[in-house]
Amino acid sequence: MDIILKYFPEIKQEQIEQFAAIKALYTEWNEKINVISRKDIDNLYERHVLHSLSIAKLLQFKSATKIMDLGTGGGFPGIPLAILFPESRFHLVDSIGKKLNVVDDVKTKLGLKNTFIFHARAEEMDYQYDFVVSRAVAPLSELLTWTKGKYLPKDQNTFKNGLICLKGGDITEELSVVKNAKKFPISNYFSEELFKDKFIVYTEQ
Repeated sequence: MDIILKYFPEIKQEQIEQFAAIKALYTEWNEKINVISRKDIDNLYERHVLHSLSIAKLLQFKSATKIMDLGTGGGFPGIPLAILFPESRFHLVDSIGKKLNVVDDVKTKLGLKNTFIFHARAEEMDYQYDFVVSRAVAPLSELLTWTKGKYLPKDQNTFKNGLICLKGGDITEELSVVKNAKKFPISNYFSEELFKDKFIVYTEQ
C-alpha cells in the first residue's frame, strides 16, 4: 500500500481505504481460483495496482469520461483506475466469464458505483467510449480492429479519444504496423526495476 501513497499522495481517505482493501479481497479469491499468478499476489500493489495506475500519470480522466477496460481479466487496469477516478464511468469487459465473478465481488465490496461488469466481446458492446484501456491482451492492431466504431466523436480530455494499452518488452514491430501509435516508458513515472521495460501505448481514433 505504501507504494501507492508514494506516487499518489493526494488520494482521499476513502480511496486509501479502498486500495488497502484490495489485497485481502484478491488473496481470498486467489485461494479459490487462480485470478492472479500465485507468485504475484505478494507483489500485488507493485505488479498489478501501480502498473494499472501508470495510465493516470499519462492522463488524468476528466469527470464523466467513459472508459472500457477490454479483457479486464481479474479487474486490471479497470478496478484501480475506477478507484482513482470516481467521477468517470468504467465498463469492465471480458469474453471469459470465470474471473468476472471475482471482479464483480471486488467492485461491490469496494463500493465502486462507477464500475459495471460485462461478459462479452468488445465487438458486441453497444456503447461508445472516450477511451479503451487494455493490459497485455492482444497486439495493438487487433485491439483497434475489435474497438472500431466504439469511440465517441467528441473529445473532452487532454488526449484525443483513443486506445491506451499497457505493454512490455520489445514492441517495435507491433508499433510499426499502427499509424500514429505513441510509446511512453513507465519508467518516466515509477523508479522500480519492474517498469524498466514496460510502456503505455496510445493511439488516437
